[in-house]
Formats: sequence, C-alpha cells, structure tokens
Amino acid sequence: MNWEARGLSPLKVCLVGIVIFIVAAYFIFTKALPFTSHYTINAVVRSSSLLEPGSPVRIGGVTVGKVSSTGRYRRTDLSLVTMEVDSGGEIHRDATIQIRPRLFLEGNFYVQLAPGTPSSPALRSGGTIPLAHTTDPVQIDQVFDALPSTVRRDLQKTLAGLGTAFGAKPTAAQDKQLLKAVRGLTGGQALNRVFNNSTAALRDSGLDAQALTGTDGTALAKSISGFAKASTGLTRADKQLGPLIDDFDRTLQATAAQQQSLRATVALLGPTARDANTAFASLSHSFPATQKFSDNFAQGLRQLPATIQAAYPWLAQAAPLESKSELLGLLRELQPATGSLAGLTAQELKFLPDINKFDTCITKVFIPTGNLVVNDGSLSSGEPNYQEFWQAMTAMAGASQGSDGNGGLLRLWASGGPFSVESGQTNYYGNIDTGFGNLPAKPTATRPGFPNKVPPLNRSVACEKEPVPNVNGPASYGPADGSHPDAKAPALPNDPTRKIP
Repeated sequence: MNWEARGLSPLKVCLVGIVIFIVAAYFIFTKALPFTSHYTINAVVRSSSLLEPGSPVRIGGVTVGKVSSTGRYRRTDLSLVTMEVDSGGEIHRDATIQIRPRLFLEGNFYVQLAPGTPSSPALRSGGTIPLAHTTDPVQIDQVFDALPSTVRRDLQKTLAGLGTAFGAKPTAAQDKQLLKAVRGLTGGQALNRVFNNSTAALRDSGLDAQALTGTDGTALAKSISGFAKASTGLTRADKQLGPLIDDFDRTLQATAAQQQSLRATVALLGPTARDANTAFASLSHSFPATQKFSDNFAQGLRQLPATIQAAYPWLAQAAPLESKSELLGLLRELQPATGSLAGLTAQELKFLPDINKFDTCITKVFIPTGNLVVNDGSLSSGEPNYQEFWQAMTAMAGASQGSDGNGGLLRLWASGGPFSVESGQTNYYGNIDTGFGNLPAKPTATRPGFPNKVPPLNRSVACEKEPVPNVNGPASYGPADGSHPDAKAPALPNDPTRKIP
C-alpha cells in the first residue's frame, strides 16, 4: 500500500502503529477499559497469604476486578485485602467474599464476590466488608490437622503400602499364587496389563450401557429428560441456590471449628441412646396405666359440673369462716398449740421406736402365747389360755364376794383332815401372810408347778426376740412340796398310766 499516495508520511505511520501497540498491550495486561471508574473495596480476612496483587475478582464466574494490595489489618492478626472492581454493578453492604482456588492451569486463588441483596444499602467506594462476611478456603493441610495423629499415621502407612504394592516385585511364594500372565511383574506393570486386556471388559460394559436403555430403548432418554427437567428447575432457582450453598459452606466451616465438641457429643450418643431405649421401654410400660387413669379421669370429669354446682352452698357458708377476721382469730388460738405440737413431734421420735418394740413383743410373743391351749388333763377346756384367763377372772370375782356382796377377798373353804397345807404369801384379811389348811388326802402335785423362788428376769434380751414359752412343758407341773419346778409331770386322773400312791 502506498501510504504517501494517501497523504501519510512514514513517521505518522510509525506513530499510529506505536499507539495501536500500546493500546493492545494495555488490554492484554490490564484486561480493563481505559478511562473507566472503579470501585475500591476493602475486605477483612483471616489470612491473605493465598492472594497476591493482580489476583482476579469474579462475580458469577466473570472477572470484574482485581486485588490491588494486601496487608495487615490495623494491629491485629487479621489481613486487609484491597480490590478494584468495575463500577458497572452495584455492591451492597451485605456483600460477601470467598477466597477460592483457581483452575489447575490458572494457578493461585481468586476472590469470589457476591454483591449482596438489592434491599441492602449500597457499599460506597472505599468501604470495608467485615470479617463475618468473608470466608477462607479449607486447605488440605487443615484437613489433615483435623484428623487425629493415629489416623494420619495410618494414612501414611496406607500410602506407603500402595507405593510398595505398585512398585515392588512379588516374591517367589507370591508368584505361585498369581496368574502366569502377571508373574514377576510389579503391581503397576500388572495394572497396565489389565488396561491392555480391557477391550473385552469394555465390550461387556457397552452391553451393560445398552441394557440401560431398556427394552424399548427409551429408558435412558427418559432418565436424561427427567434429569434435564430437574436441572432446569435448579437453574430457575439459581438465586436461591447460591445463598444455600454459601450457607452450607459456612455450616461446614462452623462444624469444623467445633470438631472437638462434636467428637465428645458423638462419643456420648451411644450411652444416650441406651438410656433413651430404657426410658422409652419404661414409658411404653406406663402407657396402659396412663390410659386407665385417663379413662377414669374422663369419667370423673362428667361428674365435675354437678360437683361444682353442689359445692356452691358449702362455699357460700365457708367463705365467712375463711374471712380475714375469722382466720386471724383461729391462728391466735392455734399459736400456743403449735409449740406444744412441735414438742410432741420431737418426743414422738423417741416414743415411736419404743412403742414399736412393745407392739412387736405383743404380736410375736404375747398373743401367740395366749393362743396356746393348756393341757390340764381332765380339767382341760380345750380353749386358748387367754379365754381361760378371763374366765378365771370372772370366777374369782364371783368367789371373792362376801355374804353382803361387797367383799374383796377370795375365800377358800377346806374340810378338816390330817394333812396340813401351806399356801404362799397372800393377803389374809389385810395382812400379807402365809395361810394354812387341813385336807383329808395328801396332795400329789400342783398345777402349774410353784417354784421356791421367783424366776430370774433377763433384761439383756429384748422381748420381741424371746421364743414363745412352752406352757405344756415340764415346768408346768411340780411336786406337792414344790421342791423342783422342772419335775416330771405326774399322771393325770384321766391317764390310765397314773399310779395312785
């Protein structure tokens, strides 16, 4: 082309070329339009080591700016990231950022910016996004740090074992257990052999894929169509899915931050589940009784209106008695008794154990003794001795009456004879003395036996622990002279073995 014919000198052509080169270089390296304004946004993050000046800032996958600088946020351990964003879209105060890894070929990290909701006020240029609205990516070393040391050692052993399996050759003993085609090969070489011989397997996989289409050949198409409809629905809800995924990401980060508490909670789930099963079983057993109570309560509710109606007259009469004047008077009358009642309560704490011992003695010893039948030969009544006791009291009350009916002494008349009888100490006309009498025949024995002295009283053994006495034992008989209370019982009158002296 003849530039001189067009009126352009070689100098002008060079200058135009230089200008075009500068503009092209600007677009290539800055990726921004000249003479356009930018937002300057600051964001507080935990660490900015993943970013560097020039890292892209993206909204919905589209680059809208870049990181201009990073540094320390005031005098804290946090970092401040300064970004320049094109002013084409408005940024709101509830905007959030996430530091995310770029594609493998891109390298480094980028800032994912969510501009916020339209209802929130706009964020002015130079504004700061707080730490609560920023998220750092979880690195692989952080994941490993969250694992216990034992798990990390096991993972190292697993990787070392995989390396040995792929790189080491089998021993002679191991070769005997392998197919001939892979004997003497390492695990990696044997795996390559498998790939070389995978044609038949892929052919079978093709048959499986063909079977996925169904008998009519439309099953897979219908599945894909349904998946497409589901994807379309998700696309329509992309505005809701974005915040949902962001919230889910925050939830996972919060869960990772509370991993120690979560482990302790999981460790307690087993005992809690066992206790819950026991509680549920007890609750299940209580349902029948609860249902029965509910049925009875429901029946009682039917009578409740009538009961309330019948209580109105009583309430009308009780209201004056419960008035302030009446209650105060009652309290004044009861106040002296309160102190005495407290003292009575304190004394009852001492009295009740003693009365309990007395009651036990009555029920275990006294009453069983009274229920025994005394074997008194021909004089036996066959009735419990407690009945004979009261009958004897009645007989003695009748025998003790004098001729005028006012006597208080028991008078026994005996006919004369050659045998003298001495009684014990009795109240003989007001004097404690020994009585004498004469009988026509010599007494053979006394029933019950009369000992020469009062039996000893053993106070070291509680009454309730004593055995029931044997009222028909040897001690219930004795010789006429009372020489020994444990003498052998003589033959009774109705006993054919009795020997008459």
